[in-house]
Amino acid sequence: MNRHLLVSLLIAFFVTNLHAANDIKVEPAFWWSGMKNSEVQLMVYGKNISDYRPSIDYPGVYISSVVGLESPNYLLIYINVADAQPGNFNITFTQGKKSFTYPYELKARKQDAAELQGFNASDVLYLIMPDRFANGDPSNDNIPMKMPYKVDRNDPNARHGGDLAGIEKHLDYIEDLGVTAIWLNPVLENDMEGGSYHGYATTDYYRVDPRFGTNEEYVQLIEKTNQRGMKVVMDMIFNHCGSDHPWMKDIPSRDWFNHLDKYVETNHHKEAYFDPYASKYDWDVMMNGWFVPSMPDLNQKNPHVAKYLIQNSIWWIEYSGVNGIRQDTYPYADVDMMADWCREVMNEYPNYNIVGEAWMNYTIGSAYWQTGSKLNFGKDTELKSVMDFRLMNIASEAFHDDSEWGSGLRAISEHMGYDYVYPNIYNVLRFLENHDTDRFLPAMPTNLDAYKQSMAFLLTIPGIPQLYYGEELLMNGNKQKSDGYIRLDVPGGWPGDTENHFTVSGRSDLQNEAWDFTQTLLKWRKGNDVIAYGKMKHFIVNQGVYVYERSLNGKSVLVMLNGRTSEVNLPLDRYAEVLCGKKSGKDIITGRTITLDKEVKLAPKEVLVMEM
Repeated sequence: MNRHLLVSLLIAFFVTNLHAANDIKVEPAFWWSGMKNSEVQLMVYGKNISDYRPSIDYPGVYISSVVGLESPNYLLIYINVADAQPGNFNITFTQGKKSFTYPYELKARKQDAAELQGFNASDVLYLIMPDRFANGDPSNDNIPMKMPYKVDRNDPNARHGGDLAGIEKHLDYIEDLGVTAIWLNPVLENDMEGGSYHGYATTDYYRVDPRFGTNEEYVQLIEKTNQRGMKVVMDMIFNHCGSDHPWMKDIPSRDWFNHLDKYVETNHHKEAYFDPYASKYDWDVMMNGWFVPSMPDLNQKNPHVAKYLIQNSIWWIEYSGVNGIRQDTYPYADVDMMADWCREVMNEYPNYNIVGEAWMNYTIGSAYWQTGSKLNFGKDTELKSVMDFRLMNIASEAFHDDSEWGSGLRAISEHMGYDYVYPNIYNVLRFLENHDTDRFLPAMPTNLDAYKQSMAFLLTIPGIPQLYYGEELLMNGNKQKSDGYIRLDVPGGWPGDTENHFTVSGRSDLQNEAWDFTQTLLKWRKGNDVIAYGKMKHFIVNQGVYVYERSLNGKSVLVMLNGRTSEVNLPLDRYAEVLCGKKSGKDIITGRTITLDKEVKLAPKEVLVMEM
């Protein structure tokens, strides 16, 4: 053969190989050796990739199965890496005489990766919507994306430019407040028309939205937060993706989603799981209907979809070291798949924690979802933590009650009486507000009576407390016009802001009073095992006063909340079993010593949190 012709053919061969390798995408981009589950799903995407047969020649790695989907542009390769050492290898794709290689890496796990500590009852979570907290890098505000969007801080429903850098720049503020964990609303790519600033319409499960930052910057934020002794919780969504996800542009298979032929919206009848009268029709619409038209409903009954989602979450834990997961719209996904997911995560990370958003209106409905529940007909969900939406539903009205007899506190004490239905009350997330609800404060208050009572209550009862960003700054309002009105920017988080609520001098006197009160409770709660893990004993509301004790190993804390708008002289004889002869307690809020003899005088709406 002519030498020049041979060289030309070789060049053409390598160019073809290079072109083919560059034209495919493999998810996940890398994996780790030494994981307990050694099976890895590789989703390969590229034009007519299903025409190729993959092969791997690397010690300890073998292909267990290859699955072609309805679209010829997808190929699922299941590999087993049980006996493989960390290293790089090639995946060879062959079609007849044509072939190309794709490089892949098995990374070494960090030595203590499996010992990752999840959040627990000793923590207080601080929920942040990244787009609305602080803008630390204005250069990523307006960057090219596939779908059009706008950044306009005057529009509550547009992107505002908050990002990971903004959160990192305010870690001092967060740490000083006294919380111990940060829960971020979803940070993954939402390349949707309009911008999907809230993050709940994922378009790439392996990429941080570039308007928030990069994958590396997300890892950096977690590392810097951990270095301060705080944790980070990642928000995930298995029920749906965004309508502009590549899967909707080139559908892998008809059963990748539910109701592709005709749009069906969910009826939100989450009670169908235990409703003895629920129809099969309503059950199907609840489970398989779409959340909204812009969020296609994924079919987790498809084993390949299930494997993709489960593996993705484990990838993020291993890659980033994130300390916990909050799973969105938990009951809307397939219940069996979700139980499998919980088992898989806890198998890899035994000390981990997952909290599921099972938005139920009553305590018994929430308890149904917690692992170990006797209410779910013996079909364990495996879900470690659940959310107390009932408390959120009643809190604002109850604590804002200004009736003479403080009847609002009766609703609160009655609610606590139903804690018995939870298998583990210390893994129940408690909150007064979040990104989907009206703010606890309907308007800027003129006094802090309701705020102080609610905050003292939230931070001293069993469970895992969660604050919503701005709660400590008296952010207020409702979502009557749109969700954007409960997701406001923090003044001072953007260059050029005329007010800065991150500083003492930038806040009003009332805001500083609220901030200081909250900080005092949070700092005191940190490392306080009595509050984190102690037992609770409470008394029915008497003369408008709610009294309860937290106790552990001979130590006790006594809380008194006066729900009345008038002074109360409270006789103490009925509380003898928790006073145990003690005649005084130290109020941790004011530092005062409170005499506890025959009665105690409580000012209108007074709050006492006393170490006995």
